[in-house]
Amino acid sequence: MSKSIAVIAAHPDDEVLGCGGTIARMAVQGCPVHILLVADGETSRSNEGNIVDLEHRRCAAQKAGEILGCSSVELLTLPDNRLDRLERLDIIKMVENFLDRYHPSIVFTHHVGDVNIDHQILHHAVVTACRPMPGKSIEELLFFEVPSSTEWRPYGSAESFNPNWFTDISQTLEIKLRALRAYEAELREFPHPRSLRAVSALAEWRGATAGFMAAEAFVLGRKLL
Repeated sequence: MSKSIAVIAAHPDDEVLGCGGTIARMAVQGCPVHILLVADGETSRSNEGNIVDLEHRRCAAQKAGEILGCSSVELLTLPDNRLDRLERLDIIKMVENFLDRYHPSIVFTHHVGDVNIDHQILHHAVVTACRPMPGKSIEELLFFEVPSSTEWRPYGSAESFNPNWFTDISQTLEIKLRALRAYEAELREFPHPRSLRAVSALAEWRGATAGFMAAEAFVLGRKLL
């Protein structure tokens, strides 16, 4: 039986930036991949509360999920860049409810050292929700990097992203880039790290460090055998 995969990300586009190539690879291998996007990604901006923009982001998330081959994409639309104002337990419960529905074997989420506060809060919530207890399905917990967040954390100000787990995405990098184009409004011109060229360059660099043409890098949080 194929293992079920859960990707829990703060904002729509983080899931593609962080592990889109890995999602596509696992989907091709027959693994059901379920996405949970916690914050809306829009309401912290000047056009706060613009329903049209929120709907556009929702449609982009669904389209990206289809391109990657995801089994489901769920958006909670919590307030963007304000997860630190919510009760931590409430976020943990939302994550737990999601995990209880799909019983994933592998869970991907943000690295704790990101600049974005939502990424940090969600990291802690997911780690708590994935604590190893009898009867739980989770065997692997992996933390991804997000261009324009992870690498912007100055050295020494928080835990650095030092990957020790690599996934070969040589065959799925183009699918990842196609899914990113669904989030066209979030893309920037090179040399911004959230540009298609920079995302591709990062994949090639991570691949080169592991002997692949392209790769996504992770920090292994836990592996149960």
